[in-house]
This record gives sequence, structure tokens and C-alpha cells, in this order.
Amino acid sequence: MNLINTKQQLLAEKFGYSEFRPGQETIIDAILNGENVLGIMPTGGGKSVCYQLPSLMLEGLTLVISPLISLMKDQVDQLNEMGIPATYINSTLSQEETNQRFRQVGQGEVKLLYVAPERLTSFDFQELLRYVPLSLLAVDEAHCISQWGHDFRPSYLSVAETIQQFDQKPPIVALTATATPQVAEDIRKRLGIPMENEVKTGFARKNLSFQVVKNQKDVYLLEYLRLNKDQAGIIYASTRKEVERIYQLLTHHKIKAGRYHAGLSEVDRSSNQEAFLYDQIAVIVATNAFGMGINKSNVRFVIHAQMPGNIESYYQEAGRAGRDGLPSEAILMYGAQDIQIQKFFIEQSESDITYRQSEHMKLQEMNQYAHTQMCLQQYILRYFGEENTSECGQCSNCLDDREVVEITVETQKVLSCVKRMGERFGKSLVIKVLCGSNDQKVKQWRFEQLPTHGLMKDWTQKDLGGLIDYLTAEGYLTPSEGQFPTLSVSNKGVQVLLGKEIVSRKQNVVKQIVADDELFEKLRNLRLEIAREQGMPPYVIFSDQTLKELAEKQPQNSLAFLDIKGVGQNKLEKYGEAFLAVLKQD
Repeated sequence: MNLINTKQQLLAEKFGYSEFRPGQETIIDAILNGENVLGIMPTGGGKSVCYQLPSLMLEGLTLVISPLISLMKDQVDQLNEMGIPATYINSTLSQEETNQRFRQVGQGEVKLLYVAPERLTSFDFQELLRYVPLSLLAVDEAHCISQWGHDFRPSYLSVAETIQQFDQKPPIVALTATATPQVAEDIRKRLGIPMENEVKTGFARKNLSFQVVKNQKDVYLLEYLRLNKDQAGIIYASTRKEVERIYQLLTHHKIKAGRYHAGLSEVDRSSNQEAFLYDQIAVIVATNAFGMGINKSNVRFVIHAQMPGNIESYYQEAGRAGRDGLPSEAILMYGAQDIQIQKFFIEQSESDITYRQSEHMKLQEMNQYAHTQMCLQQYILRYFGEENTSECGQCSNCLDDREVVEITVETQKVLSCVKRMGERFGKSLVIKVLCGSNDQKVKQWRFEQLPTHGLMKDWTQKDLGGLIDYLTAEGYLTPSEGQFPTLSVSNKGVQVLLGKEIVSRKQNVVKQIVADDELFEKLRNLRLEIAREQGMPPYVIFSDQTLKELAEKQPQNSLAFLDIKGVGQNKLEKYGEAFLAVLKQD
């Protein structure tokens, strides 16, 4: 039987697939040729098959270095279910259980052994490897090995050094879903992988639609879960406290959910995880420790209730939706205060200043993702080094049908102010100068004397902040590195100041709705009818301004209805159905 048939047969018989996914066969062939190889494939792209299948074709043991206990157990359970002898050794086992598994490995009863990176340096383990033939070494979640990776772990850094000291020199396969060009280069260098053996299948997940939501987080979340009550989903939060708060919120509204964070006991975490995996609960609220390596394929949505610290983490966590290839959603619920939480995490870390500065830069990129108006999938792909990609056509930016408005003059005002302030200050002080503030810091630098002082005093500070974030995301302003970035005008911004480039932005154009506007009158009549039934003034139900916005935007579902000023959860529940019926008729 030739090798090709063997590969194809194993893929069908053991893994149940008729053909390889992109990149899998190339990686497997490199391994079978005894070469070191790096595989960069999106979450759900089939990374584990890249080492599991060749392990069955090679004589000795395949050693898998994996960072999380939950990943090990999940993978081993699946392999044993497929009739592939696999086991793991980690801190959850008793000494007796560990010794028993060592014996099984020593007697050749195991094809794949999963261990944590710390295990490699233990004396017992190194003794075991002296007489057990190693045929393959797999480094899973390989971004952890790079100091530039989003989930860098010092214990992973020593993996490369320890591997070099092994008497045996099996081929090495390193696998990750999220690696920027810098991280990929670092992994290759540390593990001795040639450039030509980097297999990158592209980061795009065509079945995922990305959204950014900025208003009424809790109200949006409750309504979304009501509309998708039978679908499996993960809600991520940055802190244990927020996980608990959201869990209590859902429980209060009779939404059956689980929770997962480091403050719970191991028993509680395991039982909640299993309840989610076995579809006993549809929703789990968790910190980012949850889900790494969890192969639940039918997760239909991943909602980030707080913004994570970098795009790598976000994309990896979002990628846990739709692993089965069916349409799924990744939603970021953005709040400006989320940035402060992530800055706190960075500054509390024990890493050196260079690493912290790198993390602050990544946080800026994440913040810009929330404010860009380019295709969200395209923004992410560009971050990972993929240029010239097409728009996805299904993210919230691609589907944004608001009018494109020219904002060149407003942009010139902002850029001019940044220039006149010497390009040495951050967003908050630029906003104060433009708004005409006379607070102590403005006076300290004599910025009240600038011609740009008060130039945009008719704008709110919040709206100005949004504009500056947009101009930063689109590359007209450049933030410096560090915890407190200063703003400078980019070359692209200089072209705007010189009048050589026009700036546009999608935004709501408030139209004057005349008194005889037909839809507005229908909505007013409905409001009057409800008001008479309930014996209250019409304006208590909805103001004229809310009715005007309803007539202008014409929302067609409850989530869009929530986006209208003056609509909250209570009014949505009371009046949403009646008003939506009128809007859908029009």
C-alpha cells in the first residue's frame, strides 16, 4: 500500500473526512519527510489532524506539548473514542495515576502523549524519553512560545531549549491559529523551522460575521439571547467580577446559563464546562481561560461583553464560533472603559517594559478595530499580514447602509489642532482644546491661545472622541507607543491638511421630517391610540424625536429597534411589537 493511500484511508477511517482541508496534507508530508514545519491555520481549520494522523503512520511515540489541561482531556477523549491510544500527564493526576501512564507509555501502548511544557524539564520525564522512541514532537498553541505572542508563557520559552537537549531529534510540528508575521518568525527561529516550511492557509473565516455593538450592552445582550434562545454561545468577559454580574443578570431574566472563571472550584468549572459541551445549557459566561482547545463544533455565537487586550486573543476566541462551518456570529460589545481594564492588566504584569509597550500597541489596534468603518474581517486579516483581501460582505460595517458623509473640514480641524499642539499630547487634551475647555492643563500649556481652541465647541466630548478614534483607525492620526499614547499626524493626514485628500465617514444624516410625512403620521397615530388605552400623555410612550428617528431609520427587528434613542428594554417589551408591525408595513 503506498503512502498516499495510507493517508487517505486513515483520514476516512479514523477521522471521518473524505479529503484534507487546506494546508493539512502539506504539513503531514513535511512531517513524514522528517522535516520541521510550522502550520498557521484558523481556529476550526483542523490543526490537530496535522499531527494525529502522521502519529499513526510513524513507529514511535508522538509527544504533544499543550498549554491547557482542558485541551488535553478533550483531545484525548476524542482520540480514544476513535480507537487511537492516547493519554495525558498533568497536575490533575495522582502520583499513582501518573506512574501507571508512564508504564503504558514505556510499554508502547500509547501513540500520543499530551503534556504541559513544565513536564519536559522533570527528571522522571526525561528518563522516560531516554528509552521510549520519539517519532514526532508537536507544539500546540505555538504562539505561546514567542515573547511577541498574545499569550506568551515563560514556561513555553524554555520548550525550545529543552527540545535542543533531547538525545532524540524527531521532526517538530508547531501549530497556531493566531500568529502575526513577527510571531511566526520568532517561532521558526526558536524551533529551527526553515522559512519554506511555514504553511499558512489564510486567516479568513468565511462563515463568521463580525459585529461591533456600542450601545446599551445589557439590553442588547438580553434581546440577542431572547432571539437566539436555542443556540449555543459563549459570552466572554475580562474579569471574574463581570462574569458573575452577567451570569446573575441572565439568571434573573430566566436565561439558563453556566459560568467559568478561576475563582470557582475545579469541580464547579468542570461541571459547568461539561454541561455546556453536552448541550445541557446553551450559554456559558466565561473569562478567556475557557474554550482553549474545546472542540464544540455547534457554537453559533461568541459575544465579547468586554473588549479583549489584542486582536490575536479576540480572533482566537471569536473563532470558537462556527467550527462546523455553518453561519455564526462574533460580536464585540464595546465600551470605552474596557480600555482602562486592559491597561491595568498590562501594567500589573511582571513583564519588562519592552513587552508592556508591545501590549499597549496591540491594545490600540484592538481599540481601532472597534472604530474602523472598513470591513471588520478585512481589518483583522490586514493585522495578520494579509493585504489585498476582498470585503466579507456580511460584517456590521459591510452591511452598514448609513449615508457616506464628507468630513474633510472637520478632519482638518482635528489634524490642525494636533499639529498646533506640537504632536506631543494625547486624545483627551486634544478634545479639551477643540471643545474650548479652560481647565488647568489647557492653561498650563497656553493652549487657550491657539486658533484651534474652541474650534469644535458645538461637538460633545464623546462625539469628538469618536471622531478622533475613527481618524486613528483609518490612519490619519498615528498614536505613539506606551500606556499614554500621544497623537501625531500621519503622511496620509498631511495630504488632508494640504487639501489633496477627501475624508468620508458613514453616519446618520438627520433629515427634517415634515408634519405630513406619511410614516411619521402613522407612528404618531399608533402612539396616540396606545396613550388613550393606557390613560397617559403620548410623549411618555415615545417622544417626537424618537418617532422621527424611527421614521428615518425604519428598524425591521428588535435589535435595530433598540438602537433608537429613547428605546430601552422596558419600552421594547411594551411597544416594540406594535411599532415594528407599522414599520414593516411601510
